[in-house]
Amino acid sequence: MHAEMDTLGYTSPQFTLFLLLYGGAAVVSVVLCLYLLLSKGNAIAPAITPPVRLRRWAAAIFGMSALGHLWWYCLYILSYDINSWAYVVCVVLDCVLTLTTVFGTMLSMLQDRRRPLWPFIVAMIPVVILGGLQIVRPSTDFLSPALVYTLAIYVFFSIYMAVAIRQYGRWLRDNYADLEHKEVWLSHTLLILFLLMLAIYGFTSDGPSLFLLRIADFVMFGLLLWRVETLPQLDASDTSDALDASDALQEIDSPEQEPQVVASPPSQQPMVPSNIGQLLEENCEKTGLYLLNDLTLVQLSAAIGVNRTYLSQYFSSLGMNYNAYINDLRVNHFIRLYEGAIAAKQPVTAQQLAQECGYRSYSTFSLAFKQRMDLSVTVWMHDVAQDMAE
Repeated sequence: MHAEMDTLGYTSPQFTLFLLLYGGAAVVSVVLCLYLLLSKGNAIAPAITPPVRLRRWAAAIFGMSALGHLWWYCLYILSYDINSWAYVVCVVLDCVLTLTTVFGTMLSMLQDRRRPLWPFIVAMIPVVILGGLQIVRPSTDFLSPALVYTLAIYVFFSIYMAVAIRQYGRWLRDNYADLEHKEVWLSHTLLILFLLMLAIYGFTSDGPSLFLLRIADFVMFGLLLWRVETLPQLDASDTSDALDASDALQEIDSPEQEPQVVASPPSQQPMVPSNIGQLLEENCEKTGLYLLNDLTLVQLSAAIGVNRTYLSQYFSSLGMNYNAYINDLRVNHFIRLYEGAIAAKQPVTAQQLAQECGYRSYSTFSLAFKQRMDLSVTVWMHDVAQDMAE
């Protein structure tokens, strides 16, 4: 921080603005940390319940940011000797705690399974060792290698996360029909932003870069809070809160259309039925079960009386996943509704029909439709309207 202030000049307007940004970031960090730890509500998406583990890790990032701003300011006020043990301790704490909280937060976004954090914590031991050597032998610069090593760990973790997010995406498509806000590819932006901030902080000291770093604090805070508040709690293996499919069907179908849900005794493993396709047709396709919002593989397997593992294997044997199966049914339903409306000369909108087909978000429907039909919704509707008018 001392070097940053030296660069800007102690009496310049830029110095005053820098202090405002620096102090503002610290205050925002404290507020967001307390909000995530103490608030039970959701300010950005009230209808979504985010994972508690993710909220706690994100709170740790904000708490770490607040502490980092505080101890660097105290170090500047008291003394700023880069060879002092206090300076080295601040650098090591910055590297280790920042990476630990960032890595823990990113891993907690992946809800298919728990991925261990300890290998990355162990990998940071050399940073602590290099810091200790710097304290023992102040004349030798061990901090630059420590920073390069820290960046190397970060790059490796980013690659690891890219692979893990791809695996997570496959898990989502195997278990969920609606992927709105469930995918976490955009969260990789946070990793890139953190990496840029580390590089700027470690290797540059010019005024514009320092202001960019302080502004990036607020951008990062906003992105992280949005991701935490909009990512819903997912657990495909937990059926305790799963929708009872037979009850939900009563809201869609008439009483004579209610399916019979085959329940297997909890102490017995269900037999692999040879007629899964027929069960799907009778208890999902004909009843309109696929029209339910956020229908999961667990709920569908309960409705047709088939173990979800066998049902997933069945979809794989057809060369598709659960998400593709449900979206195909919904898109086909949309086509039937639209063609019927055109034949009856009834005014309808794509947004209205998309909701009737089980989609909460039109953007989700639009993407599913284009993947299914190789045409955008508007182009397809225009072509169908013209063909039926001739």
